[in-house]
Amino acid sequence: MRNLENTLWIETRKALRSRLPLVTTAGFLIIPLVDVFFMVILRDPEFARSLGLISAKAQLVAGSADWPTYLNIIAQAIAIGGLFLYGLVAAWVFGREFADHTAVDLLAVPVPRAAILLAKFIVITVWCLTMTAIMYVVGIVLGSLLDLPLGSTETLMQGSLMIAACTLMVIALAFVTALVASVGRGYLLPLGFVFLVMVLSQVIGIAGWGDYFPWAVPALYANVAAGYPLAPVSFWIVALTGLAAMAGTYAWWRYADQT
Repeated sequence: MRNLENTLWIETRKALRSRLPLVTTAGFLIIPLVDVFFMVILRDPEFARSLGLISAKAQLVAGSADWPTYLNIIAQAIAIGGLFLYGLVAAWVFGREFADHTAVDLLAVPVPRAAILLAKFIVITVWCLTMTAIMYVVGIVLGSLLDLPLGSTETLMQGSLMIAACTLMVIALAFVTALVASVGRGYLLPLGFVFLVMVLSQVIGIAGWGDYFPWAVPALYANVAAGYPLAPVSFWIVALTGLAAMAGTYAWWRYADQT
């Protein structure tokens, strides 16, 4: 337990001394701003057109200018944009050890590798949850300023649960990026992997097999309001993918040839 506390403290200091938490949080804050943009256009397309805004793009979003649509857009943005930002966090937490040539030092210290890796996964989880929580609070404040209709307690609760579920699923999928960063010994391979699965999730989702492709499940879940129900097996696939990634990362750090 003491080993985990020490490694968690070290990993937390690494993250806090980096500028990446600020960058990723700022990137996530774009989501509620874009959401407000959509709400303004959906509320009054003629006014938006008079300002030179392209209302057709906003009309691609199903729904109207109300709280259910507003929260659903946030969930969809997390399900899609979170694949990149959460993946970036995971790639940095693991890949930097190889880029900074500190991986050998980690393997040499008298600390169980399980404690080191668990601390890294905890930092990734807390990091992603924190920046998502900040984005969510900003989104709620902006939505309140817009005075959107249908803002009942039940609506806010359902929308918040959808956002939370998408967040947890995408974090679990980010663990796969951590494994790829370990195998690739740096940043390049995991970032390429993230872009690949983002493209594949769109293609496989269109082909009708998104229910069984983990990276497509969060986006499909966020579209439940649009009439796309998911079977429970889809959520199990995401959970098992995250657990398998953690196990695979430990196995790689424990048994792979570390030269």
